[in-house]
Amino acid sequence: MKITIKLFATLRDFGPEIQEMSVSENSSIEKVVKSLNLPEDIPLLTIVNGVHTDPKEVLKGGDVLALFPPVGGG
Repeated sequence: MKITIKLFATLRDFGPEIQEMSVSENSSIEKVVKSLNLPEDIPLLTIVNGVHTDPKEVLKGGDVLALFPPVGGG
């Protein structure tokens, strides 16, 4: 099945901003993130189809997974 991955902010340094990926059925967000080879020391906010989602959730075909590093400011 195909999903779309969007990397935001400093995560863009580790791959294309938007990419399509073929993943197996029952792939979790965690599994997909590991396959991207992002640094493990960066905590991530995981958003699927515009909704903050637990990394253990299973993705469905056509999902859009957006990954954000922690954002601070003031």
